[in-house]
Amino acid sequence: MKNLILAFAATCIALPALAEEKKLELTGNDQMQFSTKALEVTAGDTVVLTFKHIGKLPKAAMGHNFVLLKAGTAIPAFATKAMKATTTDYVPEDEESKKQVIAHTKLLGGGETETLTFTAPAEAGAYPFVCTFPGHFALMSGVLTVKAK
Repeated sequence: MKNLILAFAATCIALPALAEEKKLELTGNDQMQFSTKALEVTAGDTVVLTFKHIGKLPKAAMGHNFVLLKAGTAIPAFATKAMKATTTDYVPEDEESKKQVIAHTKLLGGGETETLTFTAPAEAGAYPFVCTFPGHFALMSGVLTVKAK
């Protein structure tokens, strides 16, 4: 019984140290707009992001994705590479680009939804997110702010 009480006490003490789960929702539409340009989480959170394409146009004409990049990524250069990544949902897979991507969804057409789970960066800061469908990054971009614990 004493061991059971000690195990329970240890579990109660450890629970606050576990990362929180943060649920976020983001939409993209046929006017090339995200529903928000600002998302916020705490460092180390388990992030569950639901991304919905609320438009009606098909993927080939108005596809959208969510690509979260490391702080300091040169967005125009990344987007230029992405335009050529037609077989990988416009997410470049060369070694340099892979190092810049924290998380991403597949390319969605009108009416489609994807839920993505990832761990928020451990370091507080501003992390850009973009849609990498050709020509969309200029309008469809935002920042995931990661707060320190």
